Amino acid sequence: MKPITCFQVSHSRVFKGVSRFITSAATIALIGLASGSAFAADPFRSEDPHNIGDQTEAAFYAFFRDGDYVEARQYLMAAEETEAAEPMVQAMLASLAYLDGDLDELAARAEQTQTAANALIAVDPLRGHLYAAVGTFLEGAHLLKTEGTVRSMPTVLSMLQQVFNHLDQAERISRTDPELNLVKGYMDLLLAVNLPFANPQQAIERLESYGYPPYLTQRGLAIAYRDLKQYDEALTAINKALEVAANNPELLGLQGQIYARLGQREESLASYEKALTYRQQLPEQIALQLQYEHCKVADVIPNSECSTQFAAGSFE
Repeated sequence: MKPITCFQVSHSRVFKGVSRFITSAATIALIGLASGSAFAADPFRSEDPHNIGDQTEAAFYAFFRDGDYVEARQYLMAAEETEAAEPMVQAMLASLAYLDGDLDELAARAEQTQTAANALIAVDPLRGHLYAAVGTFLEGAHLLKTEGTVRSMPTVLSMLQQVFNHLDQAERISRTDPELNLVKGYMDLLLAVNLPFANPQQAIERLESYGYPPYLTQRGLAIAYRDLKQYDEALTAINKALEVAANNPELLGLQGQIYARLGQREESLASYEKALTYRQQLPEQIALQLQYEHCKVADVIPNSECSTQFAAGSFE
């Protein structure tokens, strides 16, 4: 583990990216992957599934496979009633609050994520430690938003140490676990993007070797290769993700972005236009980002739909 001081560079983007992974993830689908047991629903493991819960699993698919935030929210409301002990429910609700700009709700859900995760450690220590780490990240996202980077820095760095302590505990239990490696793979990727001395190859190897399901692993690989300016490899990865999640608007947006960087304007426009047919199922800021990116490629900025008040991000 590198010293915690290495996280002083662009740590706010790290928190944002990891919380997006949990929701957006996500950043964030396997063909209706069935769990291997009648007693567990698990979108990460086809063998020896953990007991995650049907409503939580359905919410995960809606978020990460389908990019349907409206449907995901409905599943999460049901999961709160029937699967309240599952920390991923609170983590996804926390990240929805982050995207909605509801900072009080973000703080409450981050705390509930940690409470549920700490309780889970006794019966499922790998996932308990994993979501204790995620909850701390979400708490850090709230702190950065409410107190600002400079004021929150000492606390944030201490929290990052807690995050990696929990992840180390989870990795001692199973270093090849798919769910763990998805979270750590995206973390490695975010650090590699933000730290000049970090190596993105670690993220690539982790996601390729152990990550699952493929609509998330290939999405992460596409982002990694995009940031390395290896656009042909990025396109291969995003196309693989779309093979199993063909109608995910965020994946389509990332494909459009990669096509644009390859200079394939017509293909890029087609990807964005298909993505925008699903805008009603997206949070406003993601729909605006898709629209803005489309307008950039179409070279129609400014116009009535391409507000100069919105600065586009990068579909992570």
